[in-house]
Formats: sequence, structure tokens, C-alpha cells
Amino acid sequence: MADIIQLLPDNVANQIAAGEVVQRPASAVKELMENAIDAGATTVRVVIKDAGKTLIQVLDNGSGMSDTDARMSFERHATSKIRKSEDLFHIVTKGFRGEALASIAAVAQVEMRTKIRGATLGTRIEIEGSRVLLQEVDSCPEGTNFSIKNLFFNVPARRYFLKGDAIEFRHIIDEFQRVALTHSDVEFALTHNGSEVFSLSRTTLRQRIVHVFGARYNEKLVPVEEFTDIVKVSGYVGKPDMSKKTRGDQFFFLNNRFIRNSYLHHAVMNAFEGLIPSGHFPLYLIYIEIDPAQIDINIHPTKTEVKFQDERAVYAILHAAVKRALGRHNIAPTLDFDQETAIQISPLHSGVYVRQPEVRINPDFNPFERRETDGNQALKSWFDQREKKSADGWQDLMGIQSDLDRVSTAPDIGQIKLIELSEEGALLQLNRRYILSTSSQGIVVIDQQRAHERVLFEQYLRQMERGEGMSQQLLFPEQMELQAAEASLLKDRMHEMAALGFDLQFVSDREVNILGIPPEIPVSGTQPLIQQFIQLVMADTDSPEQASFEKMAWSLARSSSIRYGQLLTQPEMKDLVQRLLVFDDPASTEKSRSTILTIQNTFLERQFV
Repeated sequence: MADIIQLLPDNVANQIAAGEVVQRPASAVKELMENAIDAGATTVRVVIKDAGKTLIQVLDNGSGMSDTDARMSFERHATSKIRKSEDLFHIVTKGFRGEALASIAAVAQVEMRTKIRGATLGTRIEIEGSRVLLQEVDSCPEGTNFSIKNLFFNVPARRYFLKGDAIEFRHIIDEFQRVALTHSDVEFALTHNGSEVFSLSRTTLRQRIVHVFGARYNEKLVPVEEFTDIVKVSGYVGKPDMSKKTRGDQFFFLNNRFIRNSYLHHAVMNAFEGLIPSGHFPLYLIYIEIDPAQIDINIHPTKTEVKFQDERAVYAILHAAVKRALGRHNIAPTLDFDQETAIQISPLHSGVYVRQPEVRINPDFNPFERRETDGNQALKSWFDQREKKSADGWQDLMGIQSDLDRVSTAPDIGQIKLIELSEEGALLQLNRRYILSTSSQGIVVIDQQRAHERVLFEQYLRQMERGEGMSQQLLFPEQMELQAAEASLLKDRMHEMAALGFDLQFVSDREVNILGIPPEIPVSGTQPLIQQFIQLVMADTDSPEQASFEKMAWSLARSSSIRYGQLLTQPEMKDLVQRLLVFDDPASTEKSRSTILTIQNTFLERQFV
């Protein structure tokens, strides 16, 4: 039998490696920014065109490379960080595997210009699909300038599966922020299609967080700090009112490297227990410093997954640090055992003296003697009225009202007939929560809030499809500040927002004026609702656009629907029921929740056997 096993060509091996290392344009941005940091750069500038599909350019003022190193840097497993296997257990740099540049060059057209500090001339290299097209002497600034053009030009299947520009650029922003948040002593800038998104100067960590996420975060950050022999924990957590229903504002940085760790995330969530609603996620930026020998970061090509030698100890220290920070700033509930359990009332409050109440007794009172006092008469009258109301209340329970002339009555309760569910029939409201009527099968119970949600959902979805949203103009426009990723996504969804009735106008890259809103929602709920829309879309990037539109329509319907406890008039109930029953499937709402319940006649008959 002939030999069938052979070595893969270098270009094929590089494309395979690129599948792990370069998953999307954001992956290339991450690798190049980390290389710039490892090179000692104090200024890093990122230029993006068409969400990285056309151009990714990263410029730094780092140490640069010689002509030989420049050429070697594109070879597989070529690295300046590792010399022997023991070095894998003392990793302090961001890159070390020697796969990034080789993988990028295998699936893109790459140009690199680099010069060592103090040198007269630098080097320019052009590579396309792992093939070196050009290497020559070049007059360029100190540092390194990478230009990646037409990513995945030779792997059309990978390019086809990329998302829209808004989603891909949001991933780039995520990677940019993760690097910028770990190096507040480095200047960073990000430009997309000629528009500056970030311009971050050297500053403190807290100010860097505020510059990245927005000024509203400044007063919501709670410092966390815990130093032990095992691990050092520092950073910030957000106050409970900053929690959201979606993930995205949770960051762990291990030795200045962004990581994901569900076990440590549980430690933070456990510390917030009882402070945030169920299903919400707090904001946190936790920086962990630990001996590199106590961790293993070489378990995934993206280096975002890490193994700890003593994970339980790190969990306990992190949980205690967050819990203590919340308690120190009077956020977590505390018990003061030095205080009396009785209610503490000061004798002087606002200048008014609080008198001790007088308790009067009747020494001649005989509990065995029946007396018809005024108080007893009032109490007896109340009971009599309550009993009379209870005796007459069967009419309300069975759906009988004086103005229901279509209801035929009989002396026997069991012969009472309720109205049929029709346009002419009257309806009843039970507990200001349910609408009652009947059908030939039995009693029909309609959940008024869910029914209105379903009606509004269909209305908003139709508006989005046709672009016919109505808008109520505000007398005083509201200004809203967004994160860079949120602003980018909202700009991409302006058409859908306008179709829902939102009149929005961007006044800067991250500030938007709210000029008009849908008539059904209150002005006070506008900004939280827009924030909720953005979070819904950001958390659902893998769903088709139609599913995203539906979620936006459901969100607006929930926010503007009638609530439990709201009294409805007869015309209002009839209008709601008629609008609900025109749908093909009126009995269900979002997540298959029921809107209509029928109590069968057979069930009722069994109860009166």
C-alpha cells in the first residue's frame, strides 16, 4: 500500500491556523494591538474601513523590527517571547505563540513598514496569501505600521459568513476597549470610515473607564481592592442600579490580559445576591494579578481561557473583595448589633417634641356584659353590609350586571346563562386584571395586559415593515449619551427606530438627541427603552434581522401596554378583544405565554356534582 500521509504545505497550514486565530476582523485588531503593547508602544492608532473588511491599519511607536526580524515575524511559530519550554510557565507578555502574523498573512493582503528606534531607515514588506511579494528598504517613522487589506480575500466562504458592518465593527470596538482598559498609560485612537470613535489620552484607570463608557459611569463605580499572598484583586464594580438584563459590561483582566471565566463570574454574581433583580448582570472591571507560574494561559489560541492552580482560593478572595467593597460603600445591607431592636425615635424631630401617648382605660368595663355602644353599632353595621354584599355578590362572580340586558336570569343559580363572546355582548373585568365573557365551550378569561401586548406587537411590527411609525414631537428634546458600540449599532438601526416612532438625531459620535417618541410611551421611559432596544440587539447578533425586529416590537409593546390594576370601560374592553381576535393565533404572546383561557363547561359541571 502506498504512503498516504504527508506534510501540509505552509500556506495551507497557515490558513488552518487562521481559522482559530483570525475568526473575524476584530481578531486581527486584537492581535496587532497586543503586539504593539508588547513592543513598548506609548501611542497606538487603529484605522478601520468597512468594519475591517476593506482595511485594518494599526500604527504604533514601539521598538520596531530589523529587516531580518521583520521577515521572520511572518513565519509560523516565530516568536521573541519563548526560548525553552519552561518559559511557558512565566508568560508576562500578550503574544507568545508566533501564530498571529502568519495566520493573518495567510488570509489577507498585508503590508508592514517598521523601523528600529534610532535607525536611519526601516523595512517595508508586502505579503499576499503567505507569499512574500516585496521586501525593501523604506523611509518610515519609528515603530511599526501594519495594513491589512481585503481580509479573507482567498477564503470566500469565511468572508461570506461575516456579519453586517455594524455587528463586525462592534466586535472591533469590544477588542479595542479590552486592550485600552488594561493600559491607561498608553494613548489610543480608533477611526472608522474617516470618523474618530475614540481618542484616549494617558490617564488614571478610573478616568480611562469613564472615557471609554461615558460620563454617567463616573458616579456609579465602586472601587474594589484586596491584596493577599495568593492574588491581588483591584478594579471597580458598578452600583446595583447599573445592572442590565444582558451581558456585556463584565470584564476580567488577568495580569493585564482580558479573560473569560464563568467560575469567577459566579463569585461576583454571588456577592451581588439580593442587590440586583434576578436575571440582571452587574457592571464590573476586575483586575487580577497572580504569579504566572500559578496559571496556564496556553490552552486556547485566543488566550482568553485560563486555568488556575488554586481556583477555589481565587474565588473566595474575589467574592470577599467585592462583598467588602459593596458593604464599605453602604450598598450591601448590614446589621448593627449594637443598636436596640426597637424602633429608634429621637425625642426631637424637626423641632417638634414627640409626646408619650396617653392610654385611657375604663375601670367600670365588664367584658361579660353585652352593650350596644356606638362603636359596636358601627361594627355591626359594617358586618351587615359586608354580609349583604357577599350575598348579592354572586351576580358579579357569575358575570351578571344590571346593564346586561342580554342575560336571561332564573330563580336558580345553576340556570344562570352568561353572554356569548360576540360584538354585541357585554364584558366583565375581574380584579382589574382579566376580561371575562363566554363562548359555547364555557367561560372565556382574557389576560388584559398580555392581550394588549399582543395587539401592540402586531401594530409595531407592521409599522416597522411598512415604515409607517407615528411620532409625538417633544417640546424639549432629550440628550442621551451612549457607549461607542451602542452608538454604532443605533446608527445602523435608525430606520427601524423611525418606523417605531422614534425621531432621533446624532449630534456627535456618541450623543443623540431624542426629538420625538411613539405616542403610547411616557417621556420618562424613553431613554431606558432605547437602552433596552440596544441591549436586545447586541445580545442577539446571531439571529436574523426579522427576529431582531420582532424583539424590538415586543419590547416596545411591553413598555407601552396597559397594566394590571387599570380599570377598563366597556368600550375599551370590547375594542381590545375585537383587535385581539382578528389574529390567526390570538391565544399566545411572546415566549408562548397564554392570553386566553377557557374554563370548559364540563369542568364546571363536575364542580357542582
